[in-house]
Amino acid sequence: MNLELRQLRCLVAIVDEGTFTDAALALGVSQAAVSRTLASLEQGLGVRLLRRTSLSVTPTAAGIRVVAHARRVLDAADELVREAGSGERTLRIGYAWSALGRHTPAFQRGWAAAHPGTELQLVRVNSPTAGLAEGSCDLAVLRRPLEDRRFDAAIVGLERRLCAMAADEPLARRRSVRLADLSGHTLLIDRRTGTTTPELWPPDSRPATEEIHDVDDWLTAISTGRRIGMSAEATASQYRRPGVVYRPVRDAEPVAVRLAWWRDDPHPAAQAVIELLTALYRTA
Repeated sequence: MNLELRQLRCLVAIVDEGTFTDAALALGVSQAAVSRTLASLEQGLGVRLLRRTSLSVTPTAAGIRVVAHARRVLDAADELVREAGSGERTLRIGYAWSALGRHTPAFQRGWAAAHPGTELQLVRVNSPTAGLAEGSCDLAVLRRPLEDRRFDAAIVGLERRLCAMAADEPLARRRSVRLADLSGHTLLIDRRTGTTTPELWPPDSRPATEEIHDVDDWLTAISTGRRIGMSAEATASQYRRPGVVYRPVRDAEPVAVRLAWWRDDPHPAAQAVIELLTALYRTA
């Protein structure tokens, strides 16, 4: 059957109001319409949902189960409507490992001051599109080129590459390191969302690598001294961990920070976000 929300609303109204007459008043329809709608629902489901007497209307055993499901469906439908209607009042920006690093507070404050009617939400989604493809966000902060042609992106800034290492690692005594200093270590990389690949090194001096998929696991492994990592500068600002230090990698190219959106459905706030982020990175 083609189940309709009006049928479920009718059933719930009858149970909540206690009579067909009161349900009709609550729904703003005639009593005959309530009777017809309930009859079509029972016929479609093939079960009797309500037990009717001259004094009361009570759900049958099947009716109790259907009413419980109906309430959940109606709540979900109402939430869908609220979510769709709040699209211009809420801006969700996804990120994989790091949001905007040290620029995050300034971005949040700047956005709130310039756009008080649109709530900003930062959403961490560790996927290649930082939640865009999954529908978890409206825009996404990315630090690697997008190969998926469904999306467009603009570069809003650059960040240094830093090496993360245990505090007792001999290299930690230096103020900065070079790529060659790291070639003898085992490097933790996230091939799905990370900015570091063995291709940063010459073919004859690439470090051993080990794959990892979560920033907390990354930090834990590094803190033990068994592994090192390399990431954009924002990671150092957002994820400080006792026993882990970050050092700039002098000869590594900077990481481009991109803002991405759906190509065929660009978010109306995209340009405003680009301008604010570009100004923050340029000032820094």
